[in-house]
Amino acid sequence: MAERTLAFNRRARHDYTIEETVEAGLVLTGTEIKSLRAGKASLAEAYARVEKGEAWLIGAHIAPWPGASRGNHEPRRDRKLLLHRAQIAQLAGQTQAKGFTLVPLRIYVNARGHAKIELGVGRGKKLYDRRREIAARDARRALERDLAEVGRRG
Repeated sequence: MAERTLAFNRRARHDYTIEETVEAGLVLTGTEIKSLRAGKASLAEAYARVEKGEAWLIGAHIAPWPGASRGNHEPRRDRKLLLHRAQIAQLAGQTQAKGFTLVPLRIYVNARGHAKIELGVGRGKKLYDRRREIAARDARRALERDLAEVGRRG
């Protein structure tokens, strides 16, 4: 069984320059994992934080499971992340630096069937950084288009 991505944060690499990535486990309830496997999750407004020696995922939306009764979960509750103590200390040190934040990149199920989250340590991009990136991407596409045109003619 290969790993399968369940939720992806599309805006993360657009809004942040990701310096490093870390894999963490998630503490979930039964209805949350069922809803995740059905693809009913969103990382659009989510972020991670280190508080009192623990890592937390804040603002992630996992839709309630329709088959559950009153034992259903709260969709936007804070979820604990499972990391080694040294990893938490390293992430806390990195996020104390000016401008760095923990951004959830994707939630996936690994080969063993466990839900994992990929966190990125990122620095927020300025508007001019985004414009420069878009201009470089457009120039690269134009160059590839020109090379393909020469290849068809030649």
